[in-house]
Amino acid sequence: MRLFTAVTLGDTLTARAEQGIERLRAHAPEAKWVKPEGVHLTLLFLGDVDPSCLSLFHEALDPVGPRHAPFVLSVGGGGTFGAPHHPSVLWADVRGDIVALKALQADVASALAPLGFASEHPEYTAHLTLARSKKPHGDAALAACARLLDQESWGEGRVDRLSVFESAGGHYASRWELPLGRGA
Repeated sequence: MRLFTAVTLGDTLTARAEQGIERLRAHAPEAKWVKPEGVHLTLLFLGDVDPSCLSLFHEALDPVGPRHAPFVLSVGGGGTFGAPHHPSVLWADVRGDIVALKALQADVASALAPLGFASEHPEYTAHLTLARSKKPHGDAALAACARLLDQESWGEGRVDRLSVFESAGGHYASRWELPLGRGA
C-alpha cells in the first residue's frame, strides 16, 4: 500500500478550495486536477509500505499528536513549478501558523526516520498542489491559472489532526487519524 502523512484543512476551507479549483479548471481543461476531497498538505511521503508494518507506524506516530496544539492555516495566491511559461504544477500558497506546521512536519519526519523514512526535500515548503500538466513539457494554461490564483483567497481552516492516508488509483483514503492535543 502507498502511504503518506498529511493534514487536512477543515470542511469550510476544503469547500472553498473545491470552488476555486472548479473556477480554475475551466482555464486549463487538459491538466490533471486534484480531486477536491483529496486536498491536503503532505507532511511526509512514505511510498509503498508492507501492511504488516502498520503497527510500527502507529507506535512511532502515536506520541506525535499530543505534542502539538491545533493551529490555523489559510490559503490564497499561489504559483507554479517548472518552466515559467509552460509549468508542470500549479499550487496554492499556504499561510498562517507555518511555524506550527513545520514543527509538526519535523516531528513526523523524526518519528519515522528510525523506520527508514526521510523527507524528499531538505526544507519543508507548505503548498497545496492543485493541478499537474499532462503534457511532458508543461502547460501554458497553468501559467494563466497562476495569474488568476493571485487574486484568490480561500479563507482559513483549523488543523486539528495528523492523518495517514493510503493512495490508490488517484483516490486517498484515511487509514487512521491522530488528534493534535497539546492545549486542546
